[in-house]
Amino acid sequence: MAKRLGRTLVQHGFGLVYGGGNIGLMGILASTMLEAGGKVIGVMPRQLAEQELLYAQLTITHIVETMHERKALMAKLSSGFISLPGGFGTLEECCEMLTWAQLKIHEKPCGILNCLGFFDGLLGFLDHQVRQGFVTPNNRALVLEATEPESLLALMKPRLCIDGITDLA
Repeated sequence: MAKRLGRTLVQHGFGLVYGGGNIGLMGILASTMLEAGGKVIGVMPRQLAEQELLYAQLTITHIVETMHERKALMAKLSSGFISLPGGFGTLEECCEMLTWAQLKIHEKPCGILNCLGFFDGLLGFLDHQVRQGFVTPNNRALVLEATEPESLLALMKPRLCIDGITDLA
């Protein structure tokens, strides 16, 4: 799915801003986009870059000192956010961008690419939060979701502020 997302983003003229790593789904996404002629910007804390996790062939690389700086710069450089399956970091960054949207710190679309039902539990929990009164239906609607890259991009495009989409994974 990462390869398909990468090709879809390039076909629609979007670049990628991400954590700059050379492993996992994000490494596959970055590789696919670069191979297809897309632009890829990486933002990585120095400590991780020194551990040789940095993807060396990116279009642009920003080395920062902290994870907080990393997330702030990625958010600034991006016009939207897509979450792919991942671990704690993906969940934390997805929730942070949704919180910022809820607080109107940004007005950028936040999408979840629900590959093979990976996010079913999270999406069900968000619905539970609405039923329990902790999240409003309007704020729940900030989470755009689809199972296919093309469908997710179609949902996000009308809400984009500028060109470029990122996954903060």
